[in-house]
Amino acid sequence: MHPLEQLRDDALRELEFARDEQALEAARVRYLGRSGSVSSWGEQMKTLAKEEKPTVGKLLNEVRTAVTAAIEARTRQFQSQKESASLGKIDISLPGTPHEIGALHPLTQMWERSIEIFRRMGFAVADGPDIEDEWHCFDALNTPPEHPARTEQDTFYLPDGRLLRTHTSTVQIRTMESAPPPIRVIAPGAAYRNEEINATHSAQFHQMEGLYVDENVGVADLKGALEFFMHELFGAGTEVEFRPHYFPFTEPSLEVYVKSKALKSGEQWIEVAGSGVVHPAVFEQVNKARGDKAYDPEEWSGYAFGLGMDRLAMILFDIPDIRYFSQNDLRFLRQFA
Repeated sequence: MHPLEQLRDDALRELEFARDEQALEAARVRYLGRSGSVSSWGEQMKTLAKEEKPTVGKLLNEVRTAVTAAIEARTRQFQSQKESASLGKIDISLPGTPHEIGALHPLTQMWERSIEIFRRMGFAVADGPDIEDEWHCFDALNTPPEHPARTEQDTFYLPDGRLLRTHTSTVQIRTMESAPPPIRVIAPGAAYRNEEINATHSAQFHQMEGLYVDENVGVADLKGALEFFMHELFGAGTEVEFRPHYFPFTEPSLEVYVKSKALKSGEQWIEVAGSGVVHPAVFEQVNKARGDKAYDPEEWSGYAFGLGMDRLAMILFDIPDIRYFSQNDLRFLRQFA
């Protein structure tokens, strides 16, 4: 018997009777380690006669393969024994451990419902930065420097003069800067105002603003779009009313009120949105920024609207306090699972 064959038999016998994984690892090192018995034979190959090398080399590969396979087999056996031992400790008569199923936050639910409705009307979703400059937030929207919204008491200003946007109308301006008409977009996102935090006001809230610019767009188009949205959101029997108001960036401007059986607080008129026909001064500001007359107010017109997502969710889900949205209280969130 060749010494390599004897080495193989000894190794396989030792591996078969290894008591545990530690003994198995010790045997692996002894035979296949860098200084192991099998490895040392590989070093001896260069000292053999030329005619012996093919025979010994083939036998050495067979030994190495057999020892490696035996180690892998014994490793699987030990792992299987450990798993069986662990399973043996489980009392299958005990009830399973319950796992809570998560759900979308109520504000996220409102986002998704609203976006889905507007997408069906052909609106694309646009996005913009939360940190803005005064031009995009105020000047481009026909809000003069003396307007109270531009004071530090109403708006969060940064040391470099930039500010946290007070509405997502800034996205409408950026969209018009980057694309010629016609456009039809909604801009969902967060807005920030220096508000005293209470049950109905928060320093951070969420809006979805919309803008549609095309030829001959007027109040009738605005009313049709918002009536459709309100009927889809609150139910087909919802009544929608438009009341005159003032916003610097629209003329005429309208507040939107609804009365619906879906409201748990009962049927009553509730203000849910601001809207209006885009003021020509807004188009002129965009033209200056673009350096062209793409939004010529003599050729193009449009409407804009703004929806408060927090307010809509509070109305639809009968939530009495806006602070519940950000407190991460599971007692509150489980109601919407």
